[in-house]
Amino acid sequence: MAWFERSGARPRPSARRRAPGGVRAAVAAALLAGALGGSVPTVAGADGTGGPLTDLVNPFVGTRNEGNMFPGAAVPFGMVQLSPDTGHNTGYDWDDSRIRGFSAVHLAGVGCALGGDLPVMPTTGDITSTDNAEYASGFSHDEESASPGFYKVRLADYGGITAELSATEHTGRQRYTFPATDKANVLLNAGQALHKVTDSQVEVVDDRTVATTVTGSGFCQGTEPYTVHTVTRFDRPFASHGTWDGEEVTAGGDSSEGPGRRGAYVRFDTTGGDRDVEATTAISYVDPAGATRNLAAEGRDTFDRAAAKARAAWEERLGHVRVEGGSLERRRVFYSALYRALLHPNTGQDVDGRYTGWDGRTHRARGFTYYQNWSLWDTYRTQAQLLSLLAPQESRDMALSLLKVDEQGGWLPKWGYATAETNIMTGDPVTPFLTNAYRQGLLAGHEEEAYRALRKNADGVPPQDSPYLGREGNRAYLADGYVPHLPDRPKAKPGDSDYRHGGSATLEYALADAALAEMARGLGHGKDAERYAARARNYRKVFDPSTGFFRGRDADGAFTGPADPAKGDAFHEGTSWQYTWLVPQDLPGLIELIGGRAETEKRLDSFFAYERLVRDPEGTAREVWINGPYDYYNADKYNPQNEPDLIAPYTYLATGSPAKTTDVVHAALTLFADAPDGITGNDDLGTMSSWMVLSSLGVFPVFPGTDTWGLSTPVFDRVDLRLDRRWYPTGGLRISAPGTSGSDRYVQSVRLGGRDLAKTWLRTEDLRRGGELAFRVGPKPSRWGTRVQDAPPSTP
Repeated sequence: MAWFERSGARPRPSARRRAPGGVRAAVAAALLAGALGGSVPTVAGADGTGGPLTDLVNPFVGTRNEGNMFPGAAVPFGMVQLSPDTGHNTGYDWDDSRIRGFSAVHLAGVGCALGGDLPVMPTTGDITSTDNAEYASGFSHDEESASPGFYKVRLADYGGITAELSATEHTGRQRYTFPATDKANVLLNAGQALHKVTDSQVEVVDDRTVATTVTGSGFCQGTEPYTVHTVTRFDRPFASHGTWDGEEVTAGGDSSEGPGRRGAYVRFDTTGGDRDVEATTAISYVDPAGATRNLAAEGRDTFDRAAAKARAAWEERLGHVRVEGGSLERRRVFYSALYRALLHPNTGQDVDGRYTGWDGRTHRARGFTYYQNWSLWDTYRTQAQLLSLLAPQESRDMALSLLKVDEQGGWLPKWGYATAETNIMTGDPVTPFLTNAYRQGLLAGHEEEAYRALRKNADGVPPQDSPYLGREGNRAYLADGYVPHLPDRPKAKPGDSDYRHGGSATLEYALADAALAEMARGLGHGKDAERYAARARNYRKVFDPSTGFFRGRDADGAFTGPADPAKGDAFHEGTSWQYTWLVPQDLPGLIELIGGRAETEKRLDSFFAYERLVRDPEGTAREVWINGPYDYYNADKYNPQNEPDLIAPYTYLATGSPAKTTDVVHAALTLFADAPDGITGNDDLGTMSSWMVLSSLGVFPVFPGTDTWGLSTPVFDRVDLRLDRRWYPTGGLRISAPGTSGSDRYVQSVRLGGRDLAKTWLRTEDLRRGGELAFRVGPKPSRWGTRVQDAPPSTP
């Protein structure tokens, strides 16, 4: 019985050849215009002309200096990210010179290897090695290009093969243009990936189709295994094929299965006039039948038509934000960041709604789209809020997906990949992520369900036989008000341990408790609200009056580690200096502990090197703040490339100095550039890019887990937001700040909907009223927002 018959699907002849040369480009342009109803969103250029927003996006930004971005093809929130792998542990690095293959799954800006499933590589000649490091080809950036939904490169070896990539939601589209040869190969490597492959199988189904199943684990300190299934369908029959097991290649082989290197090659004759080979790879996290259905649903188009649709999808998404003013480079940086912010989380369900739950069973999503890939420690601070604004329907479904993780797996995750918990990072990031969804109105009809899951997570600890760590330090935290710092404590499970970063874990728990207190209060759970609000003040338990800074405490309650707040290891990826400002729930209380507004502002000035910053903003950012992509410790200065410091510049709003927030934010924005090293450190699934987008708009989530938005000077003269009317009835919001792209950058006054706004913050309900958020700016700081009562609120 044929594989398609076993999977319940049927083979289908694929569409044929592309139009050659300039005709192909004309067809693609016509398809793009047609897909958009004849109207392509544009942004004014530096010379006043317009053009597609996708032309402003540079997918190579962040591919250098451990930005860990991928330049390949994807659609917004798509399951597939088809991109080249060059030997870097997370996929692609600008400084590498060889491509090992084009694999189907990548994560944007992560710090550890994950994905890279099924690297596919075109070659010519005999198969002399099955190791992708050996059969890799050289390439040059001069013969490489990328735009949203499209990637192209000419390989220097094998006679100069051209590879082009595009994607749909569930498929990766490939077109390989070979030289004239009777040995034009495509290698499908099931046994190698960016992560550890523990088992794989490959089957040549018929003379056009290859199926694989890959099981593996990885990501920093390991994960529970996950499995991905693929089906690759070619647009013409193979001339011949084979498989391999380790280094043993079997010509004519139909299958290979087990640990170690496994794969298949298919061969074509391109000595005739047609040298193009197109292939479509569909993936599924459920089963081979799911991959086959995904292929049938999305694999009908030619490569050019699929690429045009991918570009159209990005035009639609990017068109939700239209900016005017500023330089062309600044707009390119902005739209490149917006592009990155819309890559994740990812569709986890097949076209029929089926997905693999965290109980290992197959489920079907009904009434929502199931998403996966949760870098929560990162995204709860910026990206969650940006998506709630620009993609509220998807944000709702993402929140419901997390509730399904709890329902099916028993607990809420901390850092979830596919169907596995990695337990990477510390604290309780899922609580502010979900309470943000609640406060933005995205959990209508599911509020109590979400609250029950969050209360269980906040008050308990997952059992030892569960793969989840949850609030690992909760027993001590609930008893004593802090997570003890025990750096030598053996790990109970793979991943990070809250006990090894007791100081920051305490601060993260307290922030989460504050966000949950507001949700409990809103739902009428008064006693719970009081209890969580009291716990939100536990940040005080790790404040050492003798140093004036937070410190770790041991199991007996004694402060431990160096007294120098720039030293010590009680804070995850940071120092006490940097974590000082992670108390958005009670900035008045923190200010009181430090010694008042004046003393707090003095400390902030030292933290940001403010005197030098005023004289040399970009130099301070690059020479004082930045010390390397992974240099998190031994510093008393702002680290704009890592998550603990993301809200720190907005602390000036609480000291009555909003102009200093503008100074710091605008200096930090210079670190984002239209270049391969144009991201400050790991992007972490859109986290840093979302910071850039929101800070550029002048509206920033200063209290993660709530709907409080702090205000600072926008960088564009005008921004028009097109918003989903289901959540934003007016359908849009204009943010204006005439002159801000010139020398004037300090807020003189703010009006919302024609009414003066003295305070430095808004609620989401204010944004929902639409109209115009109008900033009047000038060359010098004003008295706007300087009163105590103008500062963003804390938890009651």
